[in-house]
Amino acid sequence: MTSRTTPFEKVRRDHATETAEDYVEAVADILALHGRCRVKDLADHMGVSHVTVTRIVSRLQGEKLLETAPYRPIRLTPRGESLAQRSRQRHELVLTFLRALGVPEEDAQRDAEGIEHHVGKQTLTRMQHFVEENARPRGRTRP
Repeated sequence: MTSRTTPFEKVRRDHATETAEDYVEAVADILALHGRCRVKDLADHMGVSHVTVTRIVSRLQGEKLLETAPYRPIRLTPRGESLAQRSRQRHELVLTFLRALGVPEEDAQRDAEGIEHHVGKQTLTRMQHFVEENARPRGRTRP
């Protein structure tokens, strides 16, 4: 008998990594904009309290995704940088796909933020193909 993952198991697993992905992506964004990331910056960016950020940063340090020390900025570890990059690429692809479907910008931005954590590899591949096909100039045929 083979063991199959149910859709519910995948969703639960995705939810478990969702916060980590959001936070490392936010740290990367803040670092790109300001050159450093403090707890206050991250709290403002995420719209949560200082206490929430401190708790999550501590957890992500334990997962070797972030590094920090008291009164020091937050840094991404190499593992955190890799996760942030994968998350950003997935987010951008989902957002581009939704835009290609004609989803209004505000809705596409909001929906991409949730979808990006739950979309599977096969679906991402199909989204990429769809985006590539629909980005071709109209009226031209393939060689």
